[in-house]
Amino acid sequence: MKIKKLILLGILLSTFGTVSAKTKVIAHRGFWNTEGSAQNSIAALTKANEIKVYGSEFDVWLSSDGVPVINHNATTDDHHLLIEKTPIAELKKEKLANGEYLPTLEEYLLKGKQCKNIKLIVELKPHSSKEREDSLTAIVLDMVKKLKLKKKVEYISFSLNTVKEIIRLDPKAKVSYLTADLPPKELKKIGCIGLDYNLNAMIKNENWFSEAKKIGIKINVWTVNKEEDMHYLIKKGADFITTNEPQLAKELTNNK
Repeated sequence: MKIKKLILLGILLSTFGTVSAKTKVIAHRGFWNTEGSAQNSIAALTKANEIKVYGSEFDVWLSSDGVPVINHNATTDDHHLLIEKTPIAELKKEKLANGEYLPTLEEYLLKGKQCKNIKLIVELKPHSSKEREDSLTAIVLDMVKKLKLKKKVEYISFSLNTVKEIIRLDPKAKVSYLTADLPPKELKKIGCIGLDYNLNAMIKNENWFSEAKKIGIKINVWTVNKEEDMHYLIKKGADFITTNEPQLAKELTNNK
């Protein structure tokens, strides 16, 4: 009789645990889709903090003289400078769509340290060589450590080399892989805490939802902007949704 009660209790705890695990929202390149903001701007970071989503994602490149800066593309939007081939003195003259100057990683992290409501989701971009990727990784992790932000920062990258290098330098770092060419069990072996795959890849490989859950791999899906897609991922039990519409996503996840 006691065994039956214990089994029933286990089932109940499992059920309630699944129900209470609410999908969280990450603002893609910050909360930029609002007045006065721009992608990867300081304003986008602070506005993401204001609406209290789980995290604000941003992209990091290394200048030609070894300074990490925040930008999505390999080139700047202002004068289309190739970041890897341009020194920081020139990059700092580049303006964003909202009038801000292109921020350095240090500036971004210092502002992020003041943002008490969010995690900082740092995407290290694939670079032109393994050496430059490794250099960027070392600089970023050292800066995060010096600013005492290790508990606030999580890492993502399309580069498997970068993912492995982050884990080598800091085995306790929270790292997720973006490329969607590895199943959850392979990510577990590498030391990733999660997968961070595009929506189409997850729809094509729906079994990855259950596989990831089974082995404790977190599920983050990008870039999810349609309400019906958000509903689908909430139903599938995604841990995170990365979106350009963080307010909508937060509203939907709060109603579940």
